[in-house]
Amino acid sequence: MNPPPVLELTGVRAGYGIIDVLHGVDLTLEPGEVLALLGPNGAGKTTTIRVCAGQIRPSAGRFLVQGRDIAGVAPDALARAGVCVVPEGRGIFPNLTVAENLRMMTFAGVSHRDVLDKAFDQFPRLQERRRQVAGTLSGGEQQMLATARALVTDPAVLMLDELSMGLAPLIVEDLYARIGELASSGLSILIVEQFAQTVLGVADRAAIMLHGTVTRVGPPDEIAHELADAYLGM
Repeated sequence: MNPPPVLELTGVRAGYGIIDVLHGVDLTLEPGEVLALLGPNGAGKTTTIRVCAGQIRPSAGRFLVQGRDIAGVAPDALARAGVCVVPEGRGIFPNLTVAENLRMMTFAGVSHRDVLDKAFDQFPRLQERRRQVAGTLSGGEQQMLATARALVTDPAVLMLDELSMGLAPLIVEDLYARIGELASSGLSILIVEQFAQTVLGVADRAAIMLHGTVTRVGPPDEIAHELADAYLGM
């Protein structure tokens, strides 16, 4: 019997107050899969991530994690269950050092030594910067730190929201190369991006989101050909 999807959204409507941003989203993330969720600003991608992280409760539809309906489950409980998100804007503590930022992840029961070892193994540059205040790191180093903090807890699923935001193309390529290595280890990854070229190189499937709905899901090469038409047809 095949395992259930890691994440499954069926007919999900959600938003802020009385205004829905998502209008019946259907989406699945399979075990060990990298899924790229693509679309222009305002399409509903970040709202989808927030639903998956338990930060927004759907007003309609179902959201399942590994076959379990998580309606009403708090975000911290989801995080402890292995649902980790690197938010848009990275979400690091800018006034703390790199090592202090990593220490925050010991809440999951991982020792501080293990947290540091895992983070520095994934991103050796962070070891060089371990005593540096995080707010003074380059944009790429801050993104490394944010990603490392999520990975040290050995998540069941990693969600990345606009990984490339504000970063130079070469830095983005380096980061996605590391994401590709993580994907080859079997980690399930949902990547939300506005700019698609690099992420499609590591994705197993890709989805286009427009106006709060998923309009197309398919192989990355097919989606790459359809993206321009989708964006221009808004």
